[in-house]
Amino acid sequence: MNEFVTVARVSDIPPGTGRTVEVHGVWIALFNVDGTFFAIDNTCPHAGGPLGEGTLQGAVVECPWHGWKFSVASGQREGNPNFEVPCCQVRIEDEHVQIALPPGLLAS
Repeated sequence: MNEFVTVARVSDIPPGTGRTVEVHGVWIALFNVDGTFFAIDNTCPHAGGPLGEGTLQGAVVECPWHGWKFSVASGQREGNPNFEVPCCQVRIEDEHVQIALPPGLLAS
């Protein structure tokens, strides 16, 4: 079972916004889409741009460096599913947002 880590309070991330958080040495982009939270790897596979600093429209984030767009729900790049970023499990416990990293994202 994956270990969940508290990274924010629900009230810290209003709907339609995101932020970058750290989980076990890994930077994760965390987003609130109409009250549902999603977390993906913060690093854009194109040139390493910070997805957590991107613009969120609906459930799609646009990388601030070169405009690549990713679904925050699936991690897939819009228009080209051959590129994707890993997704993390997210849960809410007592108004705290918690994230569990997938095995492939654990820092060594």
